[in-house]
Amino acid sequence: MKEMSANTVLDSQCQQKHYGITSPISLACPKEIDHIYTQKLIDAMKPFGVFEDEEELNHRLVVLGKLNNLVKEWISDVSESKAVEDAFVPVIKFEFDGIEIDLVFARLAIQTISDNLDLRDDSRLRSLDIRCIRSLNGCRVTDEILHLVPNKETFRLTLRAVKLWAKRRGIYSNMLGFLGGVSWAMLVARTCQLYPNAAASTLVHKFFLVFSKWEWPNPVLLKQPEESNLNLPVWDPRVNPSDRYHLMPIITPAYPQQNSTYNVSTSTRTVMVEEFKQGLAVTDEILQGKSDWSKLLEPPNFFQKYRHYIVLTASASTEENHLEWVGLVESKIRVLVGNLERNEFITLAHVNPQSFPGNKEHHKDNNYVSMWFLGIIFRRVENAESVNIDLTYDIQSFTDTVYRQANNINMLKEGMKIEATHVKKKQLHHYLPAEILQKKKKQSLSDVSRSSGGLQSKRSSLDSSFLDSSRDTDNGTPFNSPASKSDSPSVGETERITTPHNPAQGQPHLNGMSNITKTVTPKRAHSPSIDGTPKRLKDIEKFIRLESTFKDPRAAEERKRKSVDAIGGESMPIPTIDTSRKKRLPSKELPDSSSPVPANNIRVIKNSIRLTLNR
Repeated sequence: MKEMSANTVLDSQCQQKHYGITSPISLACPKEIDHIYTQKLIDAMKPFGVFEDEEELNHRLVVLGKLNNLVKEWISDVSESKAVEDAFVPVIKFEFDGIEIDLVFARLAIQTISDNLDLRDDSRLRSLDIRCIRSLNGCRVTDEILHLVPNKETFRLTLRAVKLWAKRRGIYSNMLGFLGGVSWAMLVARTCQLYPNAAASTLVHKFFLVFSKWEWPNPVLLKQPEESNLNLPVWDPRVNPSDRYHLMPIITPAYPQQNSTYNVSTSTRTVMVEEFKQGLAVTDEILQGKSDWSKLLEPPNFFQKYRHYIVLTASASTEENHLEWVGLVESKIRVLVGNLERNEFITLAHVNPQSFPGNKEHHKDNNYVSMWFLGIIFRRVENAESVNIDLTYDIQSFTDTVYRQANNINMLKEGMKIEATHVKKKQLHHYLPAEILQKKKKQSLSDVSRSSGGLQSKRSSLDSSFLDSSRDTDNGTPFNSPASKSDSPSVGETERITTPHNPAQGQPHLNGMSNITKTVTPKRAHSPSIDGTPKRLKDIEKFIRLESTFKDPRAAEERKRKSVDAIGGESMPIPTIDTSRKKRLPSKELPDSSSPVPANNIRVIKNSIRLTLNR
């Protein structure tokens, strides 16, 4: 097939051209065994529908041709138009003849538009409205990425594999703080630059090798940022202090350069780096002939991975309201993750991007219910027999944010509710069917690391040094049995409060915690480490050193005049600063505190969530 032929061409056309901001790590051409592994990778991907056959491809081209003609006709006939002033990016999302379309709009400062217009030319942005620039940015970044990779077909096949892996492993979601499509594309493109002649199977393995050892927050750059003298805001931590707080910067190659991963949090980065390491361990096995590609694409055992979970429920009384409400709640879940991360007793808050339908019997007032699950790891507190933790403020500030936003855009309607409940792993069966909970129940990372050595112990990064030491007592957990009414407390447990919201009511436990049994002095941890510093391969160590960041922002001007590129080119040094959670800038998602939580007759659910962790 087409993807496979691209690999075989490399035998006779090994690239010598330089791509990216550093020299390649290896110029080795693929061997016959690499082509065999690539074909096996393709075969493993086919059942997931990631490849279009000839008929589907032709249909897509026909649809795009029809749409192009329709737009041209429509433009010539339009006499009046109305601007939507608050649209961040002018876009129309629709389905046309079975094909999903995102139609963006931009007005260029030229008289006519030719079919072969090159949008990569930065001069096209001159005098454009910022919304038009954002509209063009998507295709400009895509075009630039394709221009910066050695072999487009090999890049596309590798990207298909990596995106499928990310979706299967639950780390594909820009909205929830993981990576979106363009970010995955740039990571794959950087891998292609470093191994310009490698086959797709080799590139997938090198992808995990490079980014499992990447020293974040060093930025990933496909090219040296260029200044076009158009005065547009670009990602530059030397100039913009807020850019220094980005945890996993991946910088778009087209002007104006932006960080595509500004939603990434401490927890999501921790989860992704752990997945990179597991991917490296699995691909080591595959290329040693000890496993096959299907193992890489196995889904994670999320519901067996943690001992504590938060169940977030969004419900509405009608299907139309539910669709709107779920979209808003999901877009704000990363605010909840940020709130939980700032709680000094929480090491990690891992949101599962997949939502699940709620049990209608447990929400008799509303027929339309969606649930999200967050896995929680609590920090071990030394010299304390038990710790009382109050998550009420962390969660209520999130729900207040959602209700406030819904009220500001006139979305909030009767019946729209958010509820959050802490549950333990053994209680998940109240919410999810057994087939979901038992899926991959027996699998652990230990069988991956046993032969490859890529992971030193089963989830050593999370379940050993940071896993809380609680037993299954959890006396103060406000677990509300789904069988009971939401307004009634469970027997023998902390009362669950459900009251109409009163904006004048004082905020409980502003520090998000309550008393500790013994006097301890807990310290807020920095970003959770993934594991001990591994011994790096020399080529990766040399490469990462070339792209390393500079920690002292005061020397920015001096560093502008220096070059750190090993091959003599110019390189932009990037300063960073301490990204501990206490010092992190407040989330832009949090609205102005002066904007009141809606005080109308719509009932706002308030939950008290307290739990006790015992040694």
